[in-house]
Amino acid sequence: MSNNLTFTMIKPNAVKKGHVGAIIHEITEAGFKIKAMKLTQLTVDDAKKFYAIHSDKPFYGELVEFMTSGPIVAAALEKENAVEDFRKLIGATNPKDAAEGTIRKKYAESLEMNAIHGSDSDENATIEINFHFSGREIF
Repeated sequence: MSNNLTFTMIKPNAVKKGHVGAIIHEITEAGFKIKAMKLTQLTVDDAKKFYAIHSDKPFYGELVEFMTSGPIVAAALEKENAVEDFRKLIGATNPKDAAEGTIRKKYAESLEMNAIHGSDSDENATIEINFHFSGREIF
């Protein structure tokens, strides 16, 4: 899976505001192929597992609460150099620092509600894709 797949989640705030179509359009216009996609709602247990890496951080509880507050769109994306290219497309985690034209600059409300998640490494992309999808769903 390395180097040509990445994972994304359109977060509850962007789903609630009706930005899914526009965000998916930007992703596909940037050359990403959607290998798998689903609208789902994370349970508290799933959100805790997915964000376990942050469990010792002060924002962990609020993150879990936010990510379970409504539906998300999870997707496995394919493109050469997928992780790096997708991180450029979505912009900095804090939308105040995100470059003009990036997804977070356009659709994020705040650092906490930054509209979209993108894997930060090939290894995490594999883990995150496997968390949300089976191999059958992707290929």
